[in-house]
Amino acid sequence: MLKNHLRRDLQWLKRQARKDRRITVALLAGLMAAWVRQLSPGEGPAGSPVLLGLSFALLMGSGTAWLLSAYFVSRSLRVRREPAEELRWISRISRGKEWAVCSLSAYVAWHLLQFVTALMLG
Repeated sequence: MLKNHLRRDLQWLKRQARKDRRITVALLAGLMAAWVRQLSPGEGPAGSPVLLGLSFALLMGSGTAWLLSAYFVSRSLRVRREPAEELRWISRISRGKEWAVCSLSAYVAWHLLQFVTALMLG
């Protein structure tokens, strides 16, 4: 009976991890497209060096979190053979989703900084 509960819980965790992986991949693709669109050549940023430094730090933070998330998601593509490997697989997907959300947060903070800067300068 205990074994059946564990098996059922593991199946539920795997289903949830597959959903999380799809969400993470979609989030990573959307963030990449958004950053490419935002950083396309155009007029250069205006403002004080402090604001430019903060903007650059947010850009680098988002990029680093994106790369970490992509690393964890790519590590989840391997075949799993044992229950312990399946738990590590679930953990990697969870960490990848967390890093993707961190990357999204840095992107939103960057947008907020750009908005406030435009309000203050214009």
